[in-house]
Amino acid sequence: MKRIKLNVLGISYSQTQSGAYALILTEEEGERRIPIIIGGFEAQAIAIQLEGLTPPRPLTHDLFHNFANAFHISLREVEIYRLEEGVFYAKLICRNGGREITIDARTSDAVALALRFKCPIYTNEEIMTKSGVVLDADSEIVKGDIKKITKLEKDQKRSKPVAELEKLSNEELKKLLNKSIEKENYEKASMIRDELKRRKKE
Repeated sequence: MKRIKLNVLGISYSQTQSGAYALILTEEEGERRIPIIIGGFEAQAIAIQLEGLTPPRPLTHDLFHNFANAFHISLREVEIYRLEEGVFYAKLICRNGGREITIDARTSDAVALALRFKCPIYTNEEIMTKSGVVLDADSEIVKGDIKKITKLEKDQKRSKPVAELEKLSNEELKKLLNKSIEKENYEKASMIRDELKRRKKE
């Protein structure tokens, strides 16, 4: 069966489950998207990596990455191979020297690790046919941080917390960013990082 390469588009709030998030994967050569419901911890682990934030202490997925590297185990690819009763099944294809090892994993964990190992993510046409959707431009997608966006970035309205950040100088924002990371408040850190990036573009 033909394999389809996927990229991580971002994260959005789940519209069906309170306190949950939707991980959005997109086929590299096409417009179909796969929304996968994940928990807050996994969403944070993925968002931190997308945003390029470095936590003061390694998170669980960082620990796995460091552990694997210490023992010369590489993650070659992630494969989302089955969809059953709304549950996605994934596996990690690892290599230790000349030995290839397959490890079962939750899809959210597999994606978080794929981002850290910078390895490809694949699925198959059957899963794309079952779960793939085409999202319009106004879909509530977050690229790299955990907050709700109801319009495209250029049209989005500034929330109250973001408006408060706009009043601070770049130096104050950088200090606040470091403080937020130290306190492991990654949602706030993402908002600060976004504000700094916005200013660089102006």
